[in-house]
Amino acid sequence: MNKTTAKILKKPITATLISILFGFLVAAIILTAAGYNPLEAFSALLAGTMGRPKYIANVLIKGTPIIITGLSVAFAYKMGLFNIGAEGQYIMGSVAATTVGILFDLPPVLEIPLILFAGILAGALYGGIAGYLKARFSINEVITTIMLNWIALYLCNFISRLAPFYKSGTTGTYPIHESGYTVFFSRWKTTEAAAEFLKSHPMIGDLMRTDFNVGIFIAVFLGIGISWFLFRTTKGYELRAVGFNKDAAEFAGISVEKNTIHTMLIAGALAGLAAALNITGINPHNISHLAMFEQNGMNGLSVAFIAGGSPVGCIFSGLLFSGLLYGSQSIQYEIGAPSEIINIMIGTIVFFVGLTKILPSLVDRFSKER
Repeated sequence: MNKTTAKILKKPITATLISILFGFLVAAIILTAAGYNPLEAFSALLAGTMGRPKYIANVLIKGTPIIITGLSVAFAYKMGLFNIGAEGQYIMGSVAATTVGILFDLPPVLEIPLILFAGILAGALYGGIAGYLKARFSINEVITTIMLNWIALYLCNFISRLAPFYKSGTTGTYPIHESGYTVFFSRWKTTEAAAEFLKSHPMIGDLMRTDFNVGIFIAVFLGIGISWFLFRTTKGYELRAVGFNKDAAEFAGISVEKNTIHTMLIAGALAGLAAALNITGINPHNISHLAMFEQNGMNGLSVAFIAGGSPVGCIFSGLLFSGLLYGSQSIQYEIGAPSEIINIMIGTIVFFVGLTKILPSLVDRFSKER
């Protein structure tokens, strides 16, 4: 093995691509064993994600909360913290954003920032609880965030049934006021002029009939911005230093306790923002009684893991994750294969990403043998 090949194989992106390849390979084997043509299945998957403007828009819409919760997990991971609580922080952000959006009816220029701020604040405070317990009492953040997830779920169910918010005859609350919507041209699309325009421009009409909103642009901005923050600012250096070696960081005068709390506050704020963008950008713009977690925060764990903790990588892994989830419907509809095959594929990708830690050592071993 020459030095150039060895260098390429040691790169994290190479390991991730190999893991994705293995995910598709395992899915192909299972589909074949079940009597389905894997090429037809993957063709249906591709067509179901990119075949029409509507499909692309829906992948971007579905990917927005997954990318941002992935950033939440990845940010904490850079500090050496495992934020399992992104799901609970997301739920609290949803609750805060919905209640504020119902109680206040302001002009959009005020309503939208207020709803987003409510989600950010709720998520940050909820994440800060785990950060404070970790910093002050050394309580493992995995344990506290798991428990906080369940508290958030039942608190959401309680609030969604309260008189000022509960919509009779449904399982959820009233939607937020329309002035809080971040869907592009939401009011214009209901006019007769819009109906005529969209009818005469079918490609644009296909796109505009979705809930396409500003969320994906904010998600991309955050991915790039967080990467810059971590690698180009003094505070980012402090956070990463604590993640690399807490003792060395403390010896250098960096406060481990303070940075632990700050990290979980920011991680929670990101998850809360993801929730607020979901409430403002996607119909039905409310919260509902939850029988189980919606998995937006949990999916963020997989996104961050596939991205190797890279904030920019979370953008691409989040879109991959979203495309697989959305496209799985096409596999079931077109060839009759169970959509669960996509969950197996995602699990396989995550599994092999975990194994890629041994790839550099294998490369070194084969290089020495030659």
